[in-house]
Amino acid sequence: MKKQVSLTEHARVRLRERRIDPKWIDETVHHPDWVEPGDRGVERRFRAISEFDGRVLRVVCVETDSSIRVISVMFDRNARRKP
Repeated sequence: MKKQVSLTEHARVRLRERRIDPKWIDETVHHPDWVEPGDRGVERRFRAISEFDGRVLRVVCVETDSSIRVISVMFDRNARRKP
């Protein structure tokens, strides 16, 4: 069962400003190409979006036992999977 995804107000603003399709966020959160852990449970999840010329979407989120809260979202020009 997929966890519910919620967006902070900041993430909603970024989504509109950057014209990011909400389904891309859902795909990135649930099926990332790779994940980079951060401080205090914050993760950066990355996924190449074929519908957007293969650019890499970065979703910053916090996952709990019951949900995933998206803090911010952006296309990351410099994103590279670490070997």
